[in-house]
Amino acid sequence: MNYVSTRNRNIALTASQAISQGLARDGGLLTPEVLPKLTPEMLEDLRGKSYSQRAVAVMKLFLEDFSEEELTAYTQAGYGAGKFDDPQVAPLHPLDGNTACLELWHGPTSAFKDMALQILPHLLSASLVKTQEDKTVCILVATSGDTGKAALEGFKDVDRTKILVFYPKDGVSAVQALQMQTQQGDNVGVCAVHGNFDDAQTGVKTLFSDEKLRQDLAGRGYFLSSANSINWGRILPQLVYYISAYCDLLNAGQIQMGEKVNYCVPTGNFGNILACWYAGQMGLPVGKLICASNSNNVLTDFLATGTYDRNRPFHTTMSPSMDILVSSNLERLLFALSGQDDQAVAGYMKQLNETGKYTVSEAIQARLREDFYGGFCDEATTSQTIAQVWKDYGYLIDPHTAVAYHVMEDYRKATGDDRTTVFVSTASPFKFCDSVLHSLGVDQVEEGLGALDQLEKVSGRPAPVPLASLRDKAVRFTESVDKGQMMDVVLEMLR
Repeated sequence: MNYVSTRNRNIALTASQAISQGLARDGGLLTPEVLPKLTPEMLEDLRGKSYSQRAVAVMKLFLEDFSEEELTAYTQAGYGAGKFDDPQVAPLHPLDGNTACLELWHGPTSAFKDMALQILPHLLSASLVKTQEDKTVCILVATSGDTGKAALEGFKDVDRTKILVFYPKDGVSAVQALQMQTQQGDNVGVCAVHGNFDDAQTGVKTLFSDEKLRQDLAGRGYFLSSANSINWGRILPQLVYYISAYCDLLNAGQIQMGEKVNYCVPTGNFGNILACWYAGQMGLPVGKLICASNSNNVLTDFLATGTYDRNRPFHTTMSPSMDILVSSNLERLLFALSGQDDQAVAGYMKQLNETGKYTVSEAIQARLREDFYGGFCDEATTSQTIAQVWKDYGYLIDPHTAVAYHVMEDYRKATGDDRTTVFVSTASPFKFCDSVLHSLGVDQVEEGLGALDQLEKVSGRPAPVPLASLRDKAVRFTESVDKGQMMDVVLEMLR
């Protein structure tokens, strides 16, 4: 199976080349040329397997230059050995007869990014060997909160890698910032950027496309790669948990084989919901994909009108992982929906770069309406939803999950669609103690990690061990720079 650039189909790489390179040299996203098929017989077989076994079965369909033995070792290293605090890895929490929450935050950083970033380091290290790459890989990451810590944790002290994470200085929660600032490892670096996530992400993309920088780093024995969801090695493991959730619904007797399920996904960069769409295209019985946004509702408007327009105010919200106005992975969807029309996609991206907006064709708009529903949730409603779900179900959720729950309920009211629905929980509520406590009616929230103790007391729930252990860690990284200085930070780290 080849991986082609969304902006030039003539750029075709193997899986290991695509994973090690991260981003196509023309700025496009490397994407499978074809999608393998997932049959009912395969789903039936997966029902009786563990999460790690399901991951191997799905990923080997895409990774032809990796053996089953290799993938088994990677999944056992990533999901086994106590890495996740739930043996199911990605458990379903049922709320009622046709609603379940897919909890993706039981890993070492208490966020859904662990689902991919516990696997990607193994895939990348093996890809360097397979491609006979003798240089050290420098992984650049822009994060809106959770990717950074998950990438740092996944790549810390991995041989022949260095990793540098950029995050918006005032755009992540206190716990998220502390997770990154206290990161251990001899090959890691962390730097805040003055601005928002889009500034950090644009800065990283600019570094990737800077030919002079690439040549300079090559002379020093380095090459650039990415752990953001622009890397196919990030998207692929995310397909697994949607397929796994369907198997778990079957095993629980909530659905019958072949019955379609709706999925509501809180998303900013569009990678999480895109993974579910890919699974549906492979043959997973997916009904409607409900795309949930916060006040930065550029995706909501795009799905409704076919026009993507980032020329709007940027809102810093209590759900910072969705504080994004440039949803990079949407490019992969446009490539697929246009019939892999690389020139059309390149044109859309050129318009986005030059004018901040583009409008897709009528044919693409029709497919979007068929597959997706978009909705958003403002700050006040997010807070009310956290309180309501706690009151109705005794179930504690974070702000991103609250956005998903509210948009799911909006969709049901607007359409009358009562199909079984899975809404996705992307982070532990203890990563956002301030917002959750205020939502539950606590006026005086303690500073820093004192809020962890407070939320434990109010909820009667223990904080995840990775977050509770932050109390004992020293801050290592305090640097902050303007976005124009990001290259200097990279060069300094690799000096």
